[in-house]
Amino acid sequence: MGEHRDSSPTRVLIVDDHRTFAELLAFALGSQPDFDCAGCAATGSAAVELTARERPDMVVMDISLGRESGLDVTRRVRDAAPSAIVVIVSAHRDPDWVVRAAQAGASAFVPKSGSLEEMLTVLREVRQGSMLVSASTFGDAGRSQATDEPGAAGLTARESEVLGLMGKGLAPAAIARLLGISVNTCRGYVKAIHLKLGVRSKLEAVVKAQRLGLVETGTDG
Repeated sequence: MGEHRDSSPTRVLIVDDHRTFAELLAFALGSQPDFDCAGCAATGSAAVELTARERPDMVVMDISLGRESGLDVTRRVRDAAPSAIVVIVSAHRDPDWVVRAAQAGASAFVPKSGSLEEMLTVLREVRQGSMLVSASTFGDAGRSQATDEPGAAGLTARESEVLGLMGKGLAPAAIARLLGISVNTCRGYVKAIHLKLGVRSKLEAVVKAQRLGLVETGTDG
């Protein structure tokens, strides 16, 4: 309700090549006091152009835009507006796609088959800044596998590197500098780590990783 920053509506850009879905979501957003539709785009180039022009707070992105990958478009959108929150909408329910979305810079993942109410709930919750996977994405079995079984999820070598540096108290900007990657790329790794470990904050990630023996308990100077 009134807790959103400056109590001004969140401006949402919709990127989807299915016109019916885009129009339905635009109408739903327009009827909510805390949201505003900043426009609709059906292609990657239109999405990047609208993002640069409209500076939306949030972008709802279909994972598949015809022959274009919504994840590639997500990276371009994040370059155009680094502070924009990207929410991926997808027919895929495989945990691997969620991890890919996080690595591309997305902050939330919602199944296309979910309800409008669920979509609005996710959009409201993701404004608080945490990586969010909507409740209906995997069903109970898939969810516990995606979040409660860090061993099964398996961190990549680069994610382990980033996690080790997080364990030493380094912020994403410092980690990015050390590893020679962009801050956005580093944040993507951090989100993927959070997802694979089933945690919602850097502190939780480090504590859980130490408990699982994935990082050292950092007492060396």
